[in-house]
Amino acid sequence: MHFQWYPGHMTKARRMMQENIKLIDLIIELVDARVPLSSRNPDIDELGKNKARLILLNKADLAEDRRNDEWMEYFKKQGYSVVKVNSKKGGGIKSIQSVIQEACKEKMERDRKRGILNRPVRAMVVGIPNVGKSTFINALAGKVCAKTGNKPGVTKGKQWIRLNKNVELLDTPGILWPKFEDQTVGLRLAFIGSIKDEILQTEELASELVKFLNQSYPGVLEEKYTIESSEDNYEVLRRIAESRHCLVRGSELDVEKAAAILLDDFRNGRLGRLTLELPEEN
Repeated sequence: MHFQWYPGHMTKARRMMQENIKLIDLIIELVDARVPLSSRNPDIDELGKNKARLILLNKADLAEDRRNDEWMEYFKKQGYSVVKVNSKKGGGIKSIQSVIQEACKEKMERDRKRGILNRPVRAMVVGIPNVGKSTFINALAGKVCAKTGNKPGVTKGKQWIRLNKNVELLDTPGILWPKFEDQTVGLRLAFIGSIKDEILQTEELASELVKFLNQSYPGVLEEKYTIESSEDNYEVLRRIAESRHCLVRGSELDVEKAAAILLDDFRNGRLGRLTLELPEEN
């Protein structure tokens, strides 16, 4: 299965980020806590050289807690400020303002020495599609400032949002990068919904998810769908179809529908807290 999705607006968005980076003091990068490395756009490091950096492990409630802690340590060792957040329910949001001030302490000190007082920190919020940037901004602002949606590509242009007298945010569209060097990265991004489902083979993708879950979280599928285990990925999908009464033409199993149910259950945390990649693998 080959993964690639780089629509035209992403090229435009990348250009826009390059143009605006000189106005920015801090880059707030959202990653998906289930795939913290795979959901990082490698271009961001290049764009954000010499800027203060804050990584938010978003959707932390969908990933294993001990793995979240391991990832926090991993990023801290590389010099990033890191916070676990759950933007939908507001978890971790209250601590963000103080972390922003801490991350920009040196810049504020430089400003003070030059006689520039009370200039707000300007932060650019970045991340790949469907990682929850708009939900995060709305949670931080305490009101709806950014459009949200449970599919990639909702934010198309940039917008400045004044949080308070201390912080201004620049919201940017989610951008992937033109070529995945490692197709495992593409696979993980497809699992979490950062690549448009319309260009994916649902059954094939779900069978890869079954394979991963059987290896890393044995018993999760059997318990969730009340099915017998099988080493045949497609047989597992057939059993899920049977368990969930996914039928076409009366009695034939609708495996594609079962595949879509499995992916949706995984993305929305209904299979439990699962982490797809570990720091020691990298």
